[in-house]
Amino acid sequence: MADRRLQVFHTVARLMSFTKAAEALHMTQPAVTFQVRQLEEQFNTRLFDRGRNRISLTDAGSRVFEYADRIFTLYAEMEQGVRELTGDISGSLTIGASTTIAEYMLPTLLGDFKKRYPEIAIHLKVSNSEGIVSLVERNAIDLGVVESAVANRNLVVEPCKQDELVAIVPPGHDLALLGPVACRRVLDYPFICREEGSGTREVINDYLDGLPGWAGALKVAMELGSPEAVKGAVEAGMGVSIVSKATVQKELKLGTLVALRLEPPLFRPFSFVHQKHKFRLRVMEELLEFARAYCKDRTLR
Repeated sequence: MADRRLQVFHTVARLMSFTKAAEALHMTQPAVTFQVRQLEEQFNTRLFDRGRNRISLTDAGSRVFEYADRIFTLYAEMEQGVRELTGDISGSLTIGASTTIAEYMLPTLLGDFKKRYPEIAIHLKVSNSEGIVSLVERNAIDLGVVESAVANRNLVVEPCKQDELVAIVPPGHDLALLGPVACRRVLDYPFICREEGSGTREVINDYLDGLPGWAGALKVAMELGSPEAVKGAVEAGMGVSIVSKATVQKELKLGTLVALRLEPPLFRPFSFVHQKHKFRLRVMEELLEFARAYCKDRTLR
């Protein structure tokens, strides 16, 4: 039985999608379907029930998936064991990060990590915090870095850095000359916010829920899908927003935006997220140790 067929099956079963498996494996969807059918012929039974819009594992498919999981874990342990004997640190990792972290914090960290370990290949997937947690849950990535709370207790969540959120307004705005500003003053103006599922939006909602009489007070005038779009809308005078202070360093230097500290202040942790029981490769251990030291020693920008 070819390892490739088992790997393709395992990826489809893990992602519950032939299309997503094809993307993850850099194959065409017909090629993925062919490999799975060959494995089904090997066992002389169906491994998936195929509906109109979804697939599910048959009893046989669930059994094969359990064994495949154990097989690939043993492969990883074997690979790591040999590399520990030879002192070689190489391999690949797939990291997922929420938009804010991927755009403003990870480039410098990963660049310095790559200089130390040039043989390690790193693949980065970008989504909002909700999407990254889902990828970790489905085992589609090795490590996630998110900006909001994680409810799944089966995942390891390790805070790595505190991030401050600030209100932003264009120069000349009524609030621009104030010092720390109460959130109620900010919400008097049209509010520009990230989309549902964004860690930033979730943190803002939680912050308001913790203020007496402000639960559910967020009235969104415009909803946008990236920090850059939010900043551009505020610069254009379309409203105000609350964003990570790390995302507006360039605009503050250029004078195109004014940042106001909130009263009470609003902080959130950036956190590493990974599977609790998954076997960890040496390369992931090295990355985690490097990132922990990096977060402790300097400000991520």
